[in-house]
Amino acid sequence: MLAGVGENVKGTLILKGIDESRLHAMDWHVTTIPPPMSEILSALHSRYACKVFDASKKIPHETWQQLEESLILTPSSFGLQPWKFLIIQDKELREKLVPHAWNQRQVADCSHLVVMTVPKVLGVDYIDANIARMIEVRGGTADALTGFRNMVVGFRDGLEAKGGLEQWAKLQSYIALGQFMLAAALLKVDTCPMEGFVAAKFDEVLGLEGTGYTTAVLCPAGYRSEDDRYAVLPKVRFEAKDVIEHR
Repeated sequence: MLAGVGENVKGTLILKGIDESRLHAMDWHVTTIPPPMSEILSALHSRYACKVFDASKKIPHETWQQLEESLILTPSSFGLQPWKFLIIQDKELREKLVPHAWNQRQVADCSHLVVMTVPKVLGVDYIDANIARMIEVRGGTADALTGFRNMVVGFRDGLEAKGGLEQWAKLQSYIALGQFMLAAALLKVDTCPMEGFVAAKFDEVLGLEGTGYTTAVLCPAGYRSEDDRYAVLPKVRFEAKDVIEHR
């Protein structure tokens, strides 16, 4: 029996939240129903940059596993995934980070602190590792991907010549940040994107020195406190006509 089946019309299986991998082997045409747009917009309206977390509330393991998966599934340029996500739950360690985050308590009081790190230098070996993973997942040969590899290496070399590799990687990490925050909102988990921190000090406390990685952006996640007055304030956004232009 398949829980969550919506309907079966002419061999097309309509699903809600089902692991599709097992079904493809059955030669079904699989269509996954996305959340209603009203649900997505409701989540976006209710989310905000949480200023005060309830330190007594923890994200359930099953919920957190979904959020980790959202990080893994983040798209990136060329599919290079130039990041490593540190999930900090150690209370003592997080307290050490607070002074280097402009004394913002979200870092310590959240349930899970996501520290998004990126490589300072993206070597050709990283690209080769990515291609090896592509072959592992999709099949094929390295020879068949020579053209793709040359293109990516050329892009990487051009960025390196301009000193822009680390900044490019940091911009990529913001894609992960946005995807994580939306996933969290849909799961009714609060977040707070944070740029207010001293990266060098975070790298020192987290033992990143010498690893080739540096802190790019933070995202505490957990549940809002009843004392957070920002939770009930209306959102301030420009009107659509001021920020969207159709041509």
